[in-house]
Amino acid sequence: MKHEFTRPERFVSGTVGEPGERAFYLQVRSNSRLFSVAVEKAQVQAMSARLEVMIAEVRKANPLIAIEKLPIDDTSLESPIEAEFQIGAMSLAWDEESKLICIELFELEDDEEESEGEVVELNISLAVAAAFAARSKAVVNAGRLPCPFCGIPIDPRGHLCPRANGYRR
Repeated sequence: MKHEFTRPERFVSGTVGEPGERAFYLQVRSNSRLFSVAVEKAQVQAMSARLEVMIAEVRKANPLIAIEKLPIDDTSLESPIEAEFQIGAMSLAWDEESKLICIELFELEDDEEESEGEVVELNISLAVAAAFAARSKAVVNAGRLPCPFCGIPIDPRGHLCPRANGYRR
C-alpha cells in the first residue's frame, strides 16, 4: 500500500524514551492526517546528511533558487505516536520539474511474507528538507554523551571502557 504526501504541513523526526533507550520516529502531518513510522537512529542520521548534500547540490546547480527559512520546529511529536511500520530502505531524489525532493520510505521486509510492503512517498520543498535536517541533527545529538576515551556512548550508570581495561567510567 502506498501513502502519498505532497507538501505536508509538518515532516519531522523525534524520539520517545530516555537516552540510551530511545525509539526514533518520522512523523508526517497533512491536513487532519497524522502518519508515523519507526526508524533507526542511523537512518535518521543518514537521511539528514543526504538532504544537506542534496540542498547544497541544488543550490550549486541553480544559484538563483530561493529557499525560504522556516521557523524552528522544536515541539514534540504529536500524539498518538503509533508506528504504522518499521522503515527498511529509503530513497531520496530531486525532481527538477516540480522543484521538490521526493522521499520514499519502504517497510522493513519480512522474509516470510510474499506480499508487497507499505511505502510512504513524500514530496517536500527544499525549505522543509532543510528544517528536517536541522531538527534531525539536534534530535540525534540529544542522546548520550560519548566517552572521551573510546567514543562509546556513556550510560547514566557509567560504562565499561575498553580503552581503560574494563574499568568503569
